[in-house]
Amino acid sequence: MSDQQFDVIFIGAGPAGYVGAIRAAQLGLKVACIDFFAGPDGKQALGGTCLNVGCIPSKALLDSSRQFHNLTHSFDVHGISADNPRIDVPTFIGRKDKIVKQFTGGVATLFKANKITPFFGRGKLLKGNVVEVAAADGSKQTISATNVVLASGSVPIELPFAKFDGKAIVDNAGALDFTEVPKRLGVIGAGVIGLELGSVWKRLGSEVTIIEALPDFLGAADADIAKVAQREFKKQGLDIKLGAKLGKAEVKKDGVHLVYTDKDGEQKLVVDKLLVAVGRRAYTAGLLADDTGVKLDERGRIVVDEHNHTGVDGVWAIGDAVRGPMLAHKGSEEGVAVAEWIAGKAGHVDFDTIPWVIYTEPEIAWAGKTEKELKDAGIPYKVGSFPFAAIGRAVAMNEAVGQVKMLAHADTDRILGVHMVGPGVSELIAECVVAMEFKGSSEDLARIVHAHPTLSEAVHEAALSVDKRAIHKGN
Repeated sequence: MSDQQFDVIFIGAGPAGYVGAIRAAQLGLKVACIDFFAGPDGKQALGGTCLNVGCIPSKALLDSSRQFHNLTHSFDVHGISADNPRIDVPTFIGRKDKIVKQFTGGVATLFKANKITPFFGRGKLLKGNVVEVAAADGSKQTISATNVVLASGSVPIELPFAKFDGKAIVDNAGALDFTEVPKRLGVIGAGVIGLELGSVWKRLGSEVTIIEALPDFLGAADADIAKVAQREFKKQGLDIKLGAKLGKAEVKKDGVHLVYTDKDGEQKLVVDKLLVAVGRRAYTAGLLADDTGVKLDERGRIVVDEHNHTGVDGVWAIGDAVRGPMLAHKGSEEGVAVAEWIAGKAGHVDFDTIPWVIYTEPEIAWAGKTEKELKDAGIPYKVGSFPFAAIGRAVAMNEAVGQVKMLAHADTDRILGVHMVGPGVSELIAECVVAMEFKGSSEDLARIVHAHPTLSEAVHEAALSVDKRAIHKGN
């Protein structure tokens, strides 16, 4: 017999679990949420990877490093100069830690306001919707609920020949806590994490080499957008080696010695720090007792249907631990949807319009289909694009690199995909997602009045360009 009974238990307090828990509580359900993340003080730090060692701290460092880079490289065009600027790394990291504490504490406050019971420990689903909570001191207790939502998240993939030691070879969390700027930083993987954290330390003075096994840069993005981004990263000094496969990483006194192969054969490189960012995998180790009936797929993800139900009565799963993109906002919306399904309401997540964002400089964002996907599917389409170089606000900001590219159905004009690289596109993509959710056309966006001068005019002009009638460029 379990100690306490709830309507819903969420295992995991990341963006999927904590958001789902709050929504369930809003709907009048008695809710518990279990998580083992601890802050520097050893106390529970709600928010999962995203708030503790992912989305939020990385954006804090990206913003701080951007300020320093602008001071040392860009402010002169504005007539601003400073003598001998320097970066104080402990203060740089301390600011990030303060922001993290603010937001993890904010989740705790929201839990209290919504009468959600937090449990500090590792949750394990037992048969019959009973959950075992194992605390750090080894003590265990069981709680039970009518519904259990598995929101255990994901962990970095570790390479067998480049194991994390937390010092010389690190994962994303380690790269957020360097005590000084590494002179030479190696990054394995030119994905979101590798590019963002590589950019942080490059701006502060590191020589950054990114080794990517795939032959194409940002294969998930639209090819035109990826091409622009790759060119800009090269200008910034990021040395991105494509089609390069790491074979060995050995820590020695003078650094980490890497051996990789590319089209020219075996290559060697020595770096002071190595960030391994080759992706993440669902974190399901120890999550399930053998007799729960919950199934895992070949990649270790929890198998669910279109409503995030596992097929076991009252057991659901959301976020990085299930199919779909490993994005915080995707997990949050699944959490809301499951809470609403449990409460007998109509939950919904549209996977076709989930926005993707890479917070580099310039930023990269997209939603919907790429041009290649439309070609491969045989879907007729029209293309419109517009450069930020012709946008007054972007030029005035000295951030005129990039473009907006819009894809619409050739017959119906319905927007099928929008892809951007440039200033502030993490925010601009939202307008396009709204239009796509309402089954909007490029004509709809073309007819909407956009304020001038703004960056959003690039979206307006790209929509006009679909029908070859952009005002500020030749069509």
